[in-house]
Amino acid sequence: MPRPEPRGSDAAPLTVQTGAKQKSTLREYAEALLVALLLALVIRTFVVQAFKIPSGSMLPTLQVGDHILVNKFIYGPRLEIPLTQVSLGRLPGLRKPKPGDVVVFIWPKDRSKDFIKRVIATEGQTIEVRNKQVFIDGRPWDDPHASFSNARGGAGDSFGPLTVPPETVFVMGDNRDQSYDSRFWGPVPITDIKGEALILYWSWDGPDRWVRWERIGRLVE
Repeated sequence: MPRPEPRGSDAAPLTVQTGAKQKSTLREYAEALLVALLLALVIRTFVVQAFKIPSGSMLPTLQVGDHILVNKFIYGPRLEIPLTQVSLGRLPGLRKPKPGDVVVFIWPKDRSKDFIKRVIATEGQTIEVRNKQVFIDGRPWDDPHASFSNARGGAGDSFGPLTVPPETVFVMGDNRDQSYDSRFWGPVPITDIKGEALILYWSWDGPDRWVRWERIGRLVE
């Protein structure tokens, strides 16, 4: 005996269930993607941010082609309008920048660019450079990270004395003879510092992109 065909009312729920299941799956994917994007934004804003080293001003500490992660939490996350450099203030941090820290900051001469340098002096300290020797509050300050590539005299061989203004820091590149830094355009406001360089997560050399495996994972000191 032939089986009776299902009536329209009997078959309808199958179509509804399939559509609902597909809609639910798409919604789950969309929600997961949204959560991932929000999490990435929170991490980038409050914890760490990636930067690439484009020049040799921090040689030998940082080389062209190094990729670093910057700790944004230590000085307090800098809040800004998305896709701009406009500051909305910053949250409390663990401490202020101190001499020896390698920091990423907004360049005062062009706020669309980020620079990376080493803090040499902080607010209230008096800095002077005589024949390439740095003096802090009248005493020689020998930075083990400093390097000199030019035996001849240069524009940055002498500077100051200058007392660093409140809420600013004086920065210089480790490659002292090839660095455009506070000796030429002045101190950096602490509010413009994005964070402290933390670790090298990637590094490659030249147009052929040879990976510098030995540098990956190094702490920035």
